[in-house]
Parts: sequence; structure tokens; C-alpha cells
Amino acid sequence: MTRKELKKEAISLRKRGYTYSYISKELSVSKSTLSDWLHNIPFNPNKYTIKKILKARLSSGVYKYKTKIVSLKKAELQAKKDISDFSKRDLEMLGLGIYIGEGGKTNGITRIINSDPRVIKLMIKWLKVSFGVDRKQIKIRLYIYPDNQEDECIKYWSKQTKISTTQFFKSTIDRRTDKKVSKKGKLPFGTAHISVKSFGNKNHGVFLHRLIMARINRIL
Repeated sequence: MTRKELKKEAISLRKRGYTYSYISKELSVSKSTLSDWLHNIPFNPNKYTIKKILKARLSSGVYKYKTKIVSLKKAELQAKKDISDFSKRDLEMLGLGIYIGEGGKTNGITRIINSDPRVIKLMIKWLKVSFGVDRKQIKIRLYIYPDNQEDECIKYWSKQTKISTTQFFKSTIDRRTDKKVSKKGKLPFGTAHISVKSFGNKNHGVFLHRLIMARINRIL
């Protein structure tokens, strides 16, 4: 087949909805040459091409998923090796790190805010181990939205933290009308704000907050 005939056939195949890869394989013509010949030819993929594209995307998706699973497993095993034990010192430093990002910095009030119950439970343990704060001294206020059920949220956080519902303040409800629709339902149990009540223990009042901030300042 002459070059002129090849070009004519390539144009015909392209108009019928075939990809450069298919045409290149059928006619033994490089893709760079096809690009020169066919760049002005409209491309409307036919059923065969669409099926191939979907199959390729599916294969790519499966491969990416398997790769992700292998990577996650590798990371999990590495993390298990890296953190084989967890000391009191580790807990103290981790708690201070979390407080830097999620803790109250003003008014002398020791307060931690988070929507992840694992973080809240860890910080309750941190307060106990590092400062001797009893669970009965912990108060919780939930920050919820109109689409949250307050009673259910309180029950959930009480179960997660093992803090009695009697130690919950009245919840704060965000009634802003400009809340993004995409964010609705993202926090089904709201955000927990835990704070410490001294009940007469001078070490667990304003001084506790000052001590935490002093340790943070020492680190920073």
C-alpha cells in the first residue's frame, strides 16, 4: 500500500471512530505520522473504541486499587515495627502535640476540641496519666448542626468516652444558613469539646492550663 493509500485508509478509520493506537497497529504507521495526517479529522469513538477505553479504565482502576492495598499493608507493617511500644513519655509528648493544634490557648481553660472519638479518648487518658485528672472532672459540650439528633449525639459520645451524660453541658447548635450542602451529614455526631473542672484542686484549675502551655512553649 502506497503512502497516499495509507493516509486515505487512516483517514477512513479515524472517521469511523478508531483511535491512533488501533490505526497505528492496523496500518503499521507511527502515531506521530498519524497525528500529522489526522489532527483535523473529527473524532467520535465507535462502540468498539468505547468498549476498549472502558476496559482499559477498569483495568487501570483495578491495578490502582491493588497497588493501594499493598501500599497500605506495607505502611501498617512498617508502623507496627516503628512503634512497637508506647511509653508514658510518648503519651505526654503526643498529647502536647495534639493540644498545640486542638487545645484551648486562652482564658486559662484546659479544653480540647475534635470530631474523632479516638483523639478525644486519647486526650482523656493523657489528662489522667500526665496530670492526674480524674474522668469525673471531664465536662463535654457538643457542637452540632440542625441535622444532628442531640440525644443520639450525647449517647454516642458518652459511650465512646465512658463519660456520664450528666457531665455533658447543653449542646451548641450551629444554625448558620450558609452551611455548605456538601458538608451536611459529614459529622453525624458533631464535634466534642472536652474541658477540665478543678472541683477545688488548685493543680487542675488555671494552673493546669498554665502548665500545659509552659510545656508547649518549652518544646517550641
